[in-house]
Amino acid sequence: MPIPTNYSPPLRVSAKERAFSQIQRWIIDGTLQPGEKLVDAELAEVLGVSRTPIREALQLLEVQGLVEMHPGKDTRVNIIEKDDILKMYSALASLHALAVETATSLITVEQIELLKGLNADFAAAIAHGQPYQAMEIDEQFHNLIVEASDNPYVASFSSSLQIHIRRFKYVFLAQPISATVASAEEHTQMIKAMETGDMASASAIMKQNLLRPMHELYEMINKESRGEQ
Repeated sequence: MPIPTNYSPPLRVSAKERAFSQIQRWIIDGTLQPGEKLVDAELAEVLGVSRTPIREALQLLEVQGLVEMHPGKDTRVNIIEKDDILKMYSALASLHALAVETATSLITVEQIELLKGLNADFAAAIAHGQPYQAMEIDEQFHNLIVEASDNPYVASFSSSLQIHIRRFKYVFLAQPISATVASAEEHTQMIKAMETGDMASASAIMKQNLLRPMHELYEMINKESRGEQ
């Protein structure tokens, strides 16, 4: 029989993948709070799936460090401590510094132009008071550099750290960390360093670009915990 050349198979997502994606999102955005008990029967009913894919999804989330399973007892969303942000951001800064060093010798003209476009969008989001959008664009900017580094291990560890860092921004703060003009300027300097092949400068700017917001976010969390404005 003739096979249609314009045929596109439907995108199929398993019940486990759908449950994993949704529960992960709820944990990241704070819908499911740190320490909250997760009941597989309740999650199965809400998501319209059986309990088996829910259990499988929770096992994957435990591997990611987002939930803690206690066989025979309960499963809870992992608690996050404010001091963890110092460990997570510093690890991410080192990974991305390595990524930008490698990417500097591999990045294409097209990718450089994409970085410039993302940074322009980032600056515009800041100027229009759209911090959540700015945060998402900033992640796209950094992820493009990681992609250009062509190192799947850096990409994997980076993705895992970003998931946990995002939880801090959503759960601990009434408003996300303020995106400053300094971040956009650092991006511009980083792009220039990559264009000129200056790996050392690109790496130093990358670390600064991540460690500065780490200190800002940590201080904001401390003020919130002390009840300060």
